[in-house]
Amino acid sequence: MSIALTLVALVAVVVGASALARRTGSSAPLLLTVVGIILSFVPAMPEVTVGPEVILFGILPPLLYAASIRTSLVDLRSNKNVIGLLSVGLVAFTAAGVGLVAWKLLDIPIAAAVALGGVVAPPDAVAATAVARRIGLPRRVITILEGESLFNDATAIVIVRSAIVAIAGTVTFVEVGVDFLIASVGGILVGIAAAWVLAQVRHRVTDTTTDTAISFLAPWVAYLPAELVHSSGVLAVVVCGILLGHKAPVIQTAQSRTAERLNWTTIQYILENAAFLVIGLQAHAIIDRVSDSPLGLWRSLWAAIAVLFTVVVLRPIWILSFGFVLQLTPGLNRPTTFWRNGTVLSWAGMRGVVTLAAVNLLPQDTPQRATLIFIALVIVVATLLVQGLTLPALARLLDVRAPDPREDALQSATVLQRAVAAGNAELERRVTDDTPPEIVEQLRAVGQRRTFLAWERLGVTNRDAPSPTETYRRLRKQMLIAEREEVLELRDGGTIPHDVLEEVMQTLDLEESMLTVVEDQLDQYQERLIVTPEAQRGDCEHLREAPANATPGTPQGCGDCLREGLTWVSLRMCLDCGNVGCCDSSIGNHATNHYEASEHPVMRSFEPGEAWRWCYVDEILG
Repeated sequence: MSIALTLVALVAVVVGASALARRTGSSAPLLLTVVGIILSFVPAMPEVTVGPEVILFGILPPLLYAASIRTSLVDLRSNKNVIGLLSVGLVAFTAAGVGLVAWKLLDIPIAAAVALGGVVAPPDAVAATAVARRIGLPRRVITILEGESLFNDATAIVIVRSAIVAIAGTVTFVEVGVDFLIASVGGILVGIAAAWVLAQVRHRVTDTTTDTAISFLAPWVAYLPAELVHSSGVLAVVVCGILLGHKAPVIQTAQSRTAERLNWTTIQYILENAAFLVIGLQAHAIIDRVSDSPLGLWRSLWAAIAVLFTVVVLRPIWILSFGFVLQLTPGLNRPTTFWRNGTVLSWAGMRGVVTLAAVNLLPQDTPQRATLIFIALVIVVATLLVQGLTLPALARLLDVRAPDPREDALQSATVLQRAVAAGNAELERRVTDDTPPEIVEQLRAVGQRRTFLAWERLGVTNRDAPSPTETYRRLRKQMLIAEREEVLELRDGGTIPHDVLEEVMQTLDLEESMLTVVEDQLDQYQERLIVTPEAQRGDCEHLREAPANATPGTPQGCGDCLREGLTWVSLRMCLDCGNVGCCDSSIGNHATNHYEASEHPVMRSFEPGEAWRWCYVDEILG
């Protein structure tokens, strides 16, 4: 009963604090850590102790898997050099620097000092990306933070374990290097093998419940064999998760992917937030133990402050030094935003779960073990508080921000346009003389409605009335509410079998979930010109020959709509003649009609703050 009550209380605090963090716009890891620290000093609160095996074998594998299945293999590949420098080079650099400082201040063996360096070296994936996504950092910065945090745990654990061996005896740099190579290569190979086996099994499983259950086993299918052969279980889980996530559209059904995504989101939510709460709950006991240690609380605190300063300073030294080399190297791509992004990246070094787990790996006879655990706690709490609270202000000061939501909407609309075009082409190939024409039109209308909704997200800040697709969605949702109420009345009457009613309710739930909800993003929109993102800029003969702008024939709006008394949704302008017409979502569809009549191939958005172009012939952005 006591265990059940403890778990219920733990989850309740996690849910309540996380909800408060969302409502106040604060960082959930930071808030939960503070709540845990406060609760640890409550007299009735029992001492909370979590063994390293619980974290390393019970919590870390599912947390890593949940993060890795949602990580883009393509994005990691394009940033592999930077991620490698941070997840391997920076961890080793930090471990060495902290080791020297701890060795001088604490009068402990160099091996124990390096072990502490390995403990505090890796930033936490959850803490860093939670803050990064909340404040809105550039997508590449978030990708680098996620990639670094996924892979740096393996480097840190290898350093800690090698240092533990050196505490008991002797170990050379060559042996450490060999251990790291074996752990890395072995972990990668085991991860690839586990991903292949699981992919073969899941490709043959069509039952959604069974497939989701198999996914719950995946972290340990990769982690445990890697640890058994003395390789990196962390790397094995990360590699396995990334590969399975990349192959998910091929090896899983749509229902299985949806179920897995929802289940793992819930698991990740509970585990990662509970981990930060537990970190705080251990504070009182750790402080009591260090107070009774030979060094005492105050000397240990000064040592912790010195280590904290070292950890915080070494990260920007490493990152900005490589940036300086990049700027001086001829022939390399030197992004103009590097110094601003690099500075923000340097400050996003919050520590978390792995640091507290790794420090508890230290043997009981490690010199000044209580002080080392206390220092690890101080580093986690201080980086969460200091860097977590000041990172948003630093990003605003340097004007480092996420892409404008309209840029994402533009890319989303383009991708969806191509996908619907491919679907329509397949429809044309499948249609036979026996296919009812009304069915073909209904299928075309489904794709058309989806593309219209995507394009209507552009120019939303300039629109007073809801678009046609938004009106459809609003009215259909109200209809579904009425339909569901009628079904519930039939259920309460007891005249219809439960199985029949459940089947009907599932169809209503499915349709409601498919209605795309467009969030109100007005507060997120940024006052700057929106052009086609560089990666999406197409190149064709028509775009190259078309001018960048033209003189609008009717600056006040769509000329045809004005003559016909119609209302437009968004405006487009022909770059050959300056004709201003309404978009395809509008009733008149005059922009496309103008292209079909004039064969002028390129148009430009005529919405304020938008400068993207579109080629009707090749159907690409310019």
